[in-house]
Amino acid sequence: MSLQADNLCKAFGNKIAVDHISFDMNEPGVFGLIGTNGAGKTTTIRMILGIMPADSGSASWNGEKISRETLAFGYMPEERGIYMKNKVLDQLIYFGQLRGMSKADAKKSALSYMERLEVSEYRDMQAEKLSKGNQQKIQLIATLIHNPQLIFLDEPFSGLDPVNAEILSRLIRQLTDEGRYIVMSSHQMSTVEEYCENLLILHHGKTVLKGNMRQIKAGYGHTNLIVSSGQDVSAAAEACGLQLLEARANEMEYKIKGDEMANRFLKKLLDDGNYPTKYEIKEPSLNEIFIEKVGSDL
Repeated sequence: MSLQADNLCKAFGNKIAVDHISFDMNEPGVFGLIGTNGAGKTTTIRMILGIMPADSGSASWNGEKISRETLAFGYMPEERGIYMKNKVLDQLIYFGQLRGMSKADAKKSALSYMERLEVSEYRDMQAEKLSKGNQQKIQLIATLIHNPQLIFLDEPFSGLDPVNAEILSRLIRQLTDEGRYIVMSSHQMSTVEEYCENLLILHHGKTVLKGNMRQIKAGYGHTNLIVSSGQDVSAAAEACGLQLLEARANEMEYKIKGDEMANRFLKKLLDDGNYPTKYEIKEPSLNEIFIEKVGSDL
């Protein structure tokens, strides 16, 4: 099974929102569609799903055009859409029936997902009485209730507290283990870095980078060094030409020009009798790569 987007284009008047976007997803997992607000992520998703017509280009699942008739897909838009005055379980059953499920099957699926997302206690409450985080989990259940093979999540972690974010993280991992295909749209780089093996970065509707996450980061080499020590390391770092990126509570992160510079710095520390408790050489974060490619307007 595979998802393919081929040269998708969309303009609104004189503004080009999406400019020849192409990517494919050939195995289960999470694909990251990332960019700043207004980069064209949501427009791309809506063209793939046929919600919005493309000016040119195409999208397909196993070579066939995507529609409700040809594929059970799930889409959670950034603009949430549950009924605030209705009871949670009642409306989830309704959403399941809209997707062709029997009432009994919809109820069974809804209750299962409510248990997995730890919201079973709210089944008979009106949605408006739930916290925003729990409302978002109900929206997600409405997206997944018919057990779609292809799932689109637009900013799924937006507004979630750490506890609810962890619950959602667990479910996403379970879905990928079940063989689902998930396209995650986000401008939160840490989220994408945690889940996505492959990604596409959009900026002003254009592709500025795409490919395998590990290969992209490996291509930059070792550019960062994190060091923690009971003694001050700033003088040694300055002497070795390291650039300070961030001073945190109990560690420092520096920009380096490869392993040789890091080794020279470590030798300097040891010669000075300064023995670090942490010394980690690493590739750049996705956030750093993203800023390099599109600027700091996150």
